[in-house]
Amino acid sequence: MVTKLLWLYLLNGKTTDNLIEQEKEITDNPNRREHDMLLSVGEQITISKVCMCLKELDYDAVSLLGWQVPIITNNIYGNARIECIGNKRIQQELKNNNIVVIAGFQGVTEDGEITTLGRGGSDTTAVAIAAAIKATRCDIYTDVNGIYSADPKIVKDVKKIDSISYDEMLELSSLGAKVLHNRCVEIGKKYNLPICVKSTFEKDSIGTILKENDVILKSRIAGIAKDDNISKITLIRKENSNIKIDNVFKLLSENDISVDTIVHNFDDQIIKDISFTVSKDNLNKVLEVLNSNLEKLYLQKILTNEKLSKISIVGIGMVSNPEICSNIFEILYENNINIYTISTSETKISILVNKDISENILNRIHEKLINI
Repeated sequence: MVTKLLWLYLLNGKTTDNLIEQEKEITDNPNRREHDMLLSVGEQITISKVCMCLKELDYDAVSLLGWQVPIITNNIYGNARIECIGNKRIQQELKNNNIVVIAGFQGVTEDGEITTLGRGGSDTTAVAIAAAIKATRCDIYTDVNGIYSADPKIVKDVKKIDSISYDEMLELSSLGAKVLHNRCVEIGKKYNLPICVKSTFEKDSIGTILKENDVILKSRIAGIAKDDNISKITLIRKENSNIKIDNVFKLLSENDISVDTIVHNFDDQIIKDISFTVSKDNLNKVLEVLNSNLEKLYLQKILTNEKLSKISIVGIGMVSNPEICSNIFEILYENNINIYTISTSETKISILVNKDISENILNRIHEKLINI
């Protein structure tokens, strides 16, 4: 029976992939509402089968979908955010001595429309529910034994992290690390709820604990992440005109499109061009919005580049440690690497490079910096 439960764990992700492939057989541009309606089915199948397995083991269990809890979200299909969770039904089922198995990744709007939370959204569901019922900790079981200094599938000699702060993990999650959904880390931080990431397949897995910052007196690198889900967009102005930069980002904001790493070039105080990055998932939506407003924004043309990766070094005191910056630029110089942009903050340094060389750069940076 345990084998069956592990098989269901592995099956769930593949079910979503299969549903997306079935969707592509019909259309390359699905209606967002119907897209969410379709993908929510995968979790429904899984939780009902998990409960069947538990009942075969003589445990009382009940499965609940997002709308049955309810998990209330906003109405952004495909990337909804949880607004509140009703815990009355959960508490009642627990009082009835039931194991409560709740569908992750999905919720429902105030109007009764089914939504999904985006890839990895089941992590967010778990932490949000733990916060709603005032749990003392939330354990998340995955296919790795915790969080590592880099992706073990890409980098050799990675180090497992025993403890990491919410801020560091939030940076890693939003910058390409695939262990946790970044919104689940936000919730953990907001409610000061410890999150433990463990291996599903190791009986005595210790894992990695996420919690508030420890007192750290020196800079440290928590991890290095790579994000291939990057599209760079460059807007070229019409001759003798000035790009309406405020209108550009107002339009994107109105369409719930997040933008990262903005760079613009001036020519006699006139914005000549502006570049920014978005996730590949949003590229078609961005182009649709911008192409329908070319005249309004004074744009001549729009260029795109989807062959990029963002490599980010995350940790405490990144900017204040000159040795880290020096080593990064030394690696880039020694390997004759051109970078498109570089951005820094107190907790991260990110560089945008060509995708075909990104794994090599990631390995070299990890090898040189992880022990600093």
